[in-house]
Amino acid sequence: MEEIEFYLDAAKETMDGAIKHLTIELSKIRAGKATPAMLDGIQVDYYGMMTPLTGAASITTPDARTIVVKPFEKKMIQECEKAIRNSNIGLAPMNDGEVIRLNLPPMTEERRKELVKKSKGEVEVAKVNVRRVRQEANDSIRKLKNEGVSEDLIKGAEERVQKMTDSYIAKVETVFVEKEKDIMSV
Repeated sequence: MEEIEFYLDAAKETMDGAIKHLTIELSKIRAGKATPAMLDGIQVDYYGMMTPLTGAASITTPDARTIVVKPFEKKMIQECEKAIRNSNIGLAPMNDGEVIRLNLPPMTEERRKELVKKSKGEVEVAKVNVRRVRQEANDSIRKLKNEGVSEDLIKGAEERVQKMTDSYIAKVETVFVEKEKDIMSV
């Protein structure tokens, strides 16, 4: 039935969103290599309007341990530096008047384990979101019984939702294994 397919498609789309969100959140967790994504979420006061740092400066990584932030306008360097300092990302900005340099210290084994633990937390959130989508899809499908849909169709749809859930939980685990490997590699 097309109503069942609608609920299955909606569940798949939402589960895809959970995977995308997990990937974004894990990209913010530093794995030893400098990436511009580490500065995502930092807002800078750009002429009275809060703007993402990427909207006020170019962000590059000349090497694996350095991030360089070059404001589009020289007079914005102080605001960019202040925004980075206030973001609590654990990096001290160094301003040379032209660019802001962020040097990443080498990670200790303890810090790596901390980051793996933080990643596991994000993975658990993603799993909970996938399971919540499963519950919502099953609830919506069960309501179709009142509209005359046969129990066999409902049972089959619930089984498909469960298979979809299992595959997305496996995807979440795969993303985590990759991130853990990335974090623990020296």
